Amino acid sequence: MKATLDHVGIAVADLAEALAFYRDALGLEIEAPELVASQKVRAHFIPAGESALELLEATADDSPIAKYVAKRGPGLHHITLRVDDIRAALARLKERGVRLIDETPRPGAHGSLVAFIHPTSAHGVLVELKQA
Repeated sequence: MKATLDHVGIAVADLAEALAFYRDALGLEIEAPELVASQKVRAHFIPAGESALELLEATADDSPIAKYVAKRGPGLHHITLRVDDIRAALARLKERGVRLIDETPRPGAHGSLVAFIHPTSAHGVLVELKQA
């Protein structure tokens, strides 16, 4: 499976504070936010070379990001690897005994398909697979 780093997801508790750092202090440009209804988040992408940073703002108290921030605080949430064929990648991972959060892809930001690998199979890191 060929994969490239697409982005790093960062859960934020205070979007204005996060924007003040990434946009104002670091001088990075932030794309217009995108609502990802399936995950109850608003995503703010920050291009950084060939990859990006993704600031994740919860839009509901029961969203995965709201739960994450409540339990662990703001910070690194996941890394995203871009793959050409997400269904084939998931099948290959399942055959190898990798624990998946999503056995089938779901809608993600930028019209993509995404699926998550459970952190217990990725040495404590939540890994998102993305097919553009």
